[in-house]
Amino acid sequence: MAAARSWDIFCKVIDNHGDLGVCWRLSRDLATRGHRVRLWVDHPEALAWMAPQGAPGVEVVHWGADAQAARPSQVVIEAFGCEPPEAFVRAMADAAAAGAPSAWINLEYLSAESWVERCHALPSPVMSGPGAGLTRHFFYPGFTSRTGGLLRETDLQARQAAFDASAWLRTHGIDARPGERRASLFCYEPPALPELLQQLAHDDTWHLLVTPGRAAEAVRAALDVASAAPRISWLPALPQPAFDELLWACDLNFVRGEDSLVRALWAGQAFVWHIYPQHDDAHHSKLDAFLDWMAAPASLRDFMRAWNGIGTRPLPPPDLVAWRDTARQARARALAQTDLTHQLIDFAAQRLPAAT
Repeated sequence: MAAARSWDIFCKVIDNHGDLGVCWRLSRDLATRGHRVRLWVDHPEALAWMAPQGAPGVEVVHWGADAQAARPSQVVIEAFGCEPPEAFVRAMADAAAAGAPSAWINLEYLSAESWVERCHALPSPVMSGPGAGLTRHFFYPGFTSRTGGLLRETDLQARQAAFDASAWLRTHGIDARPGERRASLFCYEPPALPELLQQLAHDDTWHLLVTPGRAAEAVRAALDVASAAPRISWLPALPQPAFDELLWACDLNFVRGEDSLVRALWAGQAFVWHIYPQHDDAHHSKLDAFLDWMAAPASLRDFMRAWNGIGTRPLPPPDLVAWRDTARQARARALAQTDLTHQLIDFAAQRLPAAT
């Protein structure tokens, strides 16, 4: 592992706090590996529930005037193309001219599409503006050895192995009944949600654990039109470690976006992904690429496509055994890859002077 260094991570909250969720996990993971991190974020309010205790080694800085006078760290990450402030980039150029360059990395969105392997780690020389003469590199998370890998803390498997689902449910005031099956729900507004509620209601062993925000609002709206619904527990906002544990405690996890998809994969339980919808339907091919990587059986493929509003087929019944086996086989493949944080550390080290 390369020597410990200082990092600046820039994050803009677009919507739903998914970008911030990824950036916080990365910041915390870097800090646990001995690195010093400044996380620049324009709307840090969500960290009050996402990470209420903060993390040693991570300084959260409001993205504003402070960035104008800040001295750049050894590694600068702009998450998802958010572009650091011009004054900060100018300071990077000045530092590089003085012999103290920063490794500048654009951390991109996650995808299983084949083009990711071709674009991963490509340089992008800056030809104009305050950063003229500098080079940033594109860094793509992914599911194969020719990508940047996935976020995975070094102690993740040990924590999961020690997890007690019954104790966790009691701690969170969730009444667990013998023989029931639990499904967590973290979604946008899937058109098939009323159908899901009716489907789960036909088997009285299902208990639906609903996350707050858009998922809870969508369920309340769906209850107005669904003819039946399973037993429901309404969850509060959970810090990231507790959200991971929620996924470990359930038999079926409905997740959305990028961060929770990866956490569902690590959980090793059956899961359904609600991909972030794009106006040009580019998310359709992105979903299909992920299903191909998973080697998803037909039932899971049909369910995920219907859940994402692709086509007109009804939701097939969940096949928990086949879906769980598929998830665990995919997890094993992902665990064989070097994790994202490790790869970022090594990638940055190759582009910086040797630590002294």
